[in-house]
Amino acid sequence: MVSGKAPPCYPREFMGEAQSTVVVVGGGPAGLTAAITLGQAGIPTTLVAKRPARPDNRTTALLGGSVTALTTLGVWETCAPHSAALRVMRIVDDTGRLWRAPEVRFEAREIGLDAFGHNIENRHLVGALEAKAGTLPALRIVEGEAKAIEPDGHAVAVRLKAGAVLNASLVIGADGRKSLARAAAGIALDERRYPQSALTLCLAHSRPHRDVSTEFHTSSGPFTLVPLPGLRSSLVFVLDPATAQQISELDDAALADEIERRSHSILGKITVEPGRGLFPLAGAAARKFAADRIALIGEAAHVIPPIGAQGLNLGLRDAASIAEVAIAAYRAGADVGSPRVLARYDEQRRSDIASRGMAVDLLNRSLLSDFLPVQGARGLGLYLMDHIGPLRRAVMREGVAPASNQPRLMRGDIL
Repeated sequence: MVSGKAPPCYPREFMGEAQSTVVVVGGGPAGLTAAITLGQAGIPTTLVAKRPARPDNRTTALLGGSVTALTTLGVWETCAPHSAALRVMRIVDDTGRLWRAPEVRFEAREIGLDAFGHNIENRHLVGALEAKAGTLPALRIVEGEAKAIEPDGHAVAVRLKAGAVLNASLVIGADGRKSLARAAAGIALDERRYPQSALTLCLAHSRPHRDVSTEFHTSSGPFTLVPLPGLRSSLVFVLDPATAQQISELDDAALADEIERRSHSILGKITVEPGRGLFPLAGAAARKFAADRIALIGEAAHVIPPIGAQGLNLGLRDAASIAEVAIAAYRAGADVGSPRVLARYDEQRRSDIASRGMAVDLLNRSLLSDFLPVQGARGLGLYLMDHIGPLRRAVMREGVAPASNQPRLMRGDIL
């Protein structure tokens, strides 16, 4: 929760029925962003937000467009003191293979930016979004869990476990990988599994990170250190599942030694902080992102491995996009959940999600492959980016923000 601020008051689940123009199911960053954007535009919105069972100890590298969106919504000023700038990104080939790629440095100043983005602990990000949501008269927040979502062609009923029913013209499903909203819309999910698990944690260190994020490419996947404020960083450590389990069970001192060894001591002495996460890597994409008055955002729509800081940034673009098309329809006196509105949202998001998912998938598979031509192609690609300035700058610009269909909120426009 945001330091020094009381959490917003969430009404408990209630009995009876209530009507909103939009109901957002899911209280993570993507769901909160969508609800806030709609609420600020004056659209009657209800956010159904179940309190998490345990604290979220993960961090998120918010790229430039996401920071702009949060600034426009009046949220970033609360987040900023808890974030660290990402001014340089290093990629280091630590595979130990015959064909090794050169080290590549991407510097934000080369494309006229102060930073590519900022890294922040999720608890601070969600806390800031919750605090903002609690100030909006058009946004009602219900602490509860959806039991059923029932579209009937003319409206959608969201039934809560406590017995209440919320009726809306549009439901935004921000309810994660096992999305009830996606199932209710009858949308299939294409999934792929990777022979990897990711260990995530935060740590303190004796040497400054100097706003440099370092990604070591290893034969089991990336080992990525991302700056946090002060002498702290977050770690995403991708390994084969058995090794990941073994390392996750080390005591703090042994784990710190292992991290220092694998990071080649670039951050000096390591101290592991409480709160470790371990989860299998997978990728997924819904075959459609909207149907039957239900729009999907975040991990209800797509799952991307934690490589290249794409997952949550995609989810925030989803939130900005569905809010943009819904607000335009509402102001025109049109049906915000109509097939035309949902088709526009689906079209806007398809290329962005597909291209980011494919790029992350190819990079990850190239690290796992023992096929020499694949290793050579990855090395050649990094070599070209290191030596050809226009190519490197184009890659940096596209990594920070998509060249097409960037939502207006990500450009700083108030909707």
